Amino acid sequence: MKQIEAVDLSQKFAQIEGLWKPHVIAECNGQEVKLAVIEGDFVWHHHEDADELFLVLEGQLDIEMRDRLVTLGPGQLHVVPRGTEHRPVAHGRVHLLMFEPAGTCNTGEEEVSERTVPSPKKI
Repeated sequence: MKQIEAVDLSQKFAQIEGLWKPHVIAECNGQEVKLAVIEGDFVWHHHEDADELFLVLEGQLDIEMRDRLVTLGPGQLHVVPRGTEHRPVAHGRVHLLMFEPAGTCNTGEEEVSERTVPSPKKI
């Protein structure tokens, strides 16, 4: 049986330079597992054909949606349904794990800004 190596999240976070720059750490059935270090407000955006899972590993994150607010702390996750306009807001520095279909742009299909990362680095 082939031995599969464990992914060390602390080691992966240590490789991330800069804020709001997602990095791919694994792939699973056409989905990408991404890590990011974030702080402050992101841009309003949506993903027309993709749900997006946010799991906070460290810090506090608000996910603002036009009709509600979800607040997450360490060990909590939320899935933003496809097509839902949302904006992550990090209170202080947040270590975040995201799970979404491969090729999903962090700022959505229509929004392009200085925070757009069209091809996240694999670490």
